[in-house]
Amino acid sequence: MLEPGFWDNQENAQKVISESNALKDVVGDYTELTDEQENLEMTLELLREEFDAEMQEDLGNELKEFKTKMEAFELQMLLSDEFDKNNAILELHSGAGGTESQDWASMLLRMYTRWAEHHGFKVETLDYQAGDEAGVKSVTLSIKGHNAYGYLKAEKGVHRLVRISPFDSSGRRHTSFSSIEVMPEFEGDVDVEIKMEDVKIDTYRSSGAGGQHVNTTDSAVRMTHIPTGAIVTCQTERSQIKNRERALNLLKAKIYQIRVEEEEARLLEIRGEQKEIGWGSQIRSYVFHPYSMVKDHRTNAETGNVGAVMDGEIDLFINAYLRSRIS
Repeated sequence: MLEPGFWDNQENAQKVISESNALKDVVGDYTELTDEQENLEMTLELLREEFDAEMQEDLGNELKEFKTKMEAFELQMLLSDEFDKNNAILELHSGAGGTESQDWASMLLRMYTRWAEHHGFKVETLDYQAGDEAGVKSVTLSIKGHNAYGYLKAEKGVHRLVRISPFDSSGRRHTSFSSIEVMPEFEGDVDVEIKMEDVKIDTYRSSGAGGQHVNTTDSAVRMTHIPTGAIVTCQTERSQIKNRERALNLLKAKIYQIRVEEEEARLLEIRGEQKEIGWGSQIRSYVFHPYSMVKDHRTNAETGNVGAVMDGEIDLFINAYLRSRIS
């Protein structure tokens, strides 16, 4: 940071500072855990020399807290894949079912926004397509923070909701689906070559909530990569040029993710065909009726506190998934 020219590129400088602060936090956590371990060992030695009931109770409580901190630190160390440290691009798409599934998509949007807020991550809406009557059809978020992609990659897949629909006057139970796509956000740290002759570019007027520029100029950009069929949109910037730049970075991330999935499919000798957003392909079920439960079908992690989950408390499922990948 003290080298000449470090501050010439403000964006790169902020990125380096962010990574430096994250590493300092890791070192700080490790030092704190080491000190706590030494204190616990000293307390244990004192108990061995002279038993004290109150000291033993305090030691038990401190050990529980230490275990929780150790598990959180261990999980952070698991995020060692190449792009785990990157910001994340999260795409949310409602499934078949009209207003019901679009409302479910809006509920998931709130859930992920609250989760990001709990972790101190910054959320930026890159594209927003409102539902016909309520909710959202699709939304693309940039979630900025150290290890954002490492955590959120656990959320990729189809999410299923079972509830009494507020849109059904007969009070019948409905099942809805929404899909989540997660990609690392790239800022020049990946080599993905895209031939612009393979990209179809469309411009249109921004349709999401926003300032005075919304619906006044054709600033929003949609890019379609013809060979892969990958589609990205961006309408967050006032300038069409800036939206083009961001859309191109999104397209690189999506193409990279497609290549990774194709390689995984080849290694596993399975078809890399994307599953339908519907029955049989869900990674997690959220049941509001006839009982309350959220269950992840990959790890069997579950909780009955549906309200907390919808308020962003999904670390239970993220942690279980990340640990399952090394077991």
